[in-house]
Amino acid sequence: MRQIVLDTETTGIDPNEGHRIIEIGCVEVVERQLTGRNYHVYINPEREVEAEAITVHGITNEFLADKPKFAEIANDFFEFIKGAELVIHNAAFDVGFMDAEFARLKPVRKTADHCGIVDSLAIARKKHPGQKNSLDALCKRYGVDNSNRELHGALLDAEILADVYLLLTGGQTALSLDAGAEGGSGTGGIRRLPSDRSPLTVIQASDDESEAHEEFMAMLEKQAGGTVWGKLQQGD
Repeated sequence: MRQIVLDTETTGIDPNEGHRIIEIGCVEVVERQLTGRNYHVYINPEREVEAEAITVHGITNEFLADKPKFAEIANDFFEFIKGAELVIHNAAFDVGFMDAEFARLKPVRKTADHCGIVDSLAIARKKHPGQKNSLDALCKRYGVDNSNRELHGALLDAEILADVYLLLTGGQTALSLDAGAEGGSGTGGIRRLPSDRSPLTVIQASDDESEAHEEFMAMLEKQAGGTVWGKLQQGD
């Protein structure tokens, strides 16, 4: 399964009032492993960013002035997410903005027609009813490092959400001693597993090692007058 953990930043809160996307961040997950393949872009929204929004993400009108317009990045973005399952925290917000942006172009595309959509906020609310389920709250609950998150940022938030989502939905995630996967910033609490890794080698005990282990366990049984392991072997 190919999943894209996605986040956006915008000029305001309502696309129906003409607000636009100014940043997109995506993190690819395949078979519950972070591949290190990301998509990230800033976008000139062709309108002013509201002051209140700037206090949230820190992205100014001046910074966006020379960035590409959505129409210029739409095809690359669509090709990156097409056919994947999108994992989004409060999905209705981001998908609403994405659909509004695609609706301005030809051909008109609707996100749900080309991608699956999973709302991690809905999953968190079902799993932790009556508790805070913001991304920051989930980071604290699951021990995910979000110390670099002073302001909202689409790619950083997508990387953090990827870690949170894997813990939220499985509890067991792939770990690696190499946290430097290409394209990722390594800010989350889960280390990235290289996509080109070779299978792990399984080493089994030799006959001599197995015999020595049995002798050691027998000695423990004798000294302790019985062990839990011995009772399990006897079916007690």
